[in-house]
Amino acid sequence: MGCTWPLGDLQMMQYHDTEWGTPIHDDKKHFEFILLDSFQAGLSWKTILHRRAHFKKAFANFDVKKVANFTDEKVLELMQNEGIIRNKLKITGTIKNAKAFIQIQKEFGSFDAFIWQFVGNKPILNKHTSSSQIPANSKESDLMSIALKKRGFTFVGTTICYAYMQAAGMVNDHLVTCNRYKEVQK
Repeated sequence: MGCTWPLGDLQMMQYHDTEWGTPIHDDKKHFEFILLDSFQAGLSWKTILHRRAHFKKAFANFDVKKVANFTDEKVLELMQNEGIIRNKLKITGTIKNAKAFIQIQKEFGSFDAFIWQFVGNKPILNKHTSSSQIPANSKESDLMSIALKKRGFTFVGTTICYAYMQAAGMVNDHLVTCNRYKEVQK
């Protein structure tokens, strides 16, 4: 038996089978995952995943430069958008995160170059046999959270950072019995 968390939901299973845990090195995808994971704070991933298309439309196709330039009027517009999570702190935090993301790109050449350093530039390969073994955070997510907060990010606690690391393939938390465990290592 492989990973059990996506079972019973077609969208979750498709996400698991095609994206989750696959190492990414594209800054646009990094921004998308950080945005979605920051909105996940206090909510389930299923809630966010089922609203992903709405988030994509509301947040300019995850264009970090456009999001960084969102105005107060745009925030008010987003607060009326029933397709996303209408949390003003998370919306304004996303704009703040976009600005900090761009600063990291300027400093490191890409966000990818900055973020992968937390795992030594290669995925951490865990060997879990049960979902109960998968942690909510790690020393790497602790350090990532501290570093991102120092650079002006918000909604990037260690648990959110760990979920982001899982999504971005920085850590392989597929169960060893899951067909994706070896697929994402290629």
